Amino acid sequence: MIRTMIHACACLVLVALPLNAQDISPEDDRLLIDPAFSDDPQDVVPAEPSAAERQRAVEAARGPETARGKRAELRGLDKVTGRTHDLSLAIGDVVQFGRLQVRLNECRFPAADPGSDAYAELTITDSRQDKRVFSGWMIASAPALSAMDDPRYDVWVISCSNA
Repeated sequence: MIRTMIHACACLVLVALPLNAQDISPEDDRLLIDPAFSDDPQDVVPAEPSAAERQRAVEAARGPETARGKRAELRGLDKVTGRTHDLSLAIGDVVQFGRLQVRLNECRFPAADPGSDAYAELTITDSRQDKRVFSGWMIASAPALSAMDDPRYDVWVISCSNA
């Protein structure tokens, strides 16, 4: 019986220790709110970035200078057969790949290093369902970033050129 009482007291002490380890001060009771979202006029709002800081942010977000290409090399995969097909399109061309019609609207590449990447604006239509399955930019170095979603076919950009 005494042994049970000792164990019960030890358990209570162990349970209470974490509660005593926390320092609770009156300042902690108030939620920390970002001053920009506060209704209190006394709260300090962060200063606006300077024009130079804004310009640096714009330059960092802009990315590399690009040049327009005249042709794009694409690769198509038939997921059922496992076969790949290389598609060569000029701007404005439409090519049939299985039941898909692939149209190249625009093609760009980094001006400083043309072989490093390629950006192609494509419109891909399912000719059987007369439904657009993709419309937008595909990037050669990041095919998953804007991938086409089709159960049978996959299309991605290989390169862009002026040839």
